Amino acid sequence: MPRIALVQMRCEKAAIEQNLASIGRYLDEAAERWVDIVGLPEMSLTGYADPTRYPDAIIRLDGPEVARFVARTRGNPATVLVGLIEENPGAKPFITQLAARDGQVLGHYRKRTIENEEADWFSPGTPGPVFEQDGLTFGLSICADIGNEAVFADCAGKGARLVFELAAPGLYGEQASRNWATGYQWWEGECQKYLSRYARQYGIWIGVATQAGRTIDEDFPGGAFVFAPDGERVFATPDWREGAVYLDIDLESGRVMPI
Repeated sequence: MPRIALVQMRCEKAAIEQNLASIGRYLDEAAERWVDIVGLPEMSLTGYADPTRYPDAIIRLDGPEVARFVARTRGNPATVLVGLIEENPGAKPFITQLAARDGQVLGHYRKRTIENEEADWFSPGTPGPVFEQDGLTFGLSICADIGNEAVFADCAGKGARLVFELAAPGLYGEQASRNWATGYQWWEGECQKYLSRYARQYGIWIGVATQAGRTIDEDFPGGAFVFAPDGERVFATPDWREGAVYLDIDLESGRVMPI
């Protein structure tokens, strides 16, 4: 029965030290609850940023920022999934999710589905690996991958029983007139539309962790959800507010128990 954390986290653009401090607090909470896997949102370390406007948000997998994050996992038996803008020498950067545990990098996945304005800023990745935690095989999906069924099919084909959809879908409209409930409901509906079907079709669990709140020039809807292999959404946060949820998932019975 894996115990997971899904983090609705505010991630300021290019504020790497600030974001790392927030991540550290969530990791401490997760360690106190003996969590097995911590799902942090897309670009949680660097913030979701246009790399042409925020070049300081572009970092290397072997750079000091990632090293500080990985060091923060030392002594923690959980697998931690963190998002960043990855330097891609000679080309547009990647949107990457890194997996680390106990001071070691386990691997990474680069977002495959690059659409709309992201096509001007980022390069698409290729099918990535799956990961293991205490006998559980799981895969990764990043934000707009939600509309790319092949990402979920590939994870299932590689033996994943659980897929994490780690997201930062920016909300349209003026910040001054933001309706947070409407933004959250929109993302909730997108997750229901796609993930319920994928969960049922491929017999997999899907957990969602989303950036939340206001950054310097963009708002994010939050939302932590879990879909069971029968397609039922078995857990949802009540709203968009920043925070983390800690859940035991009984893979056999289909029950999810908040802790």
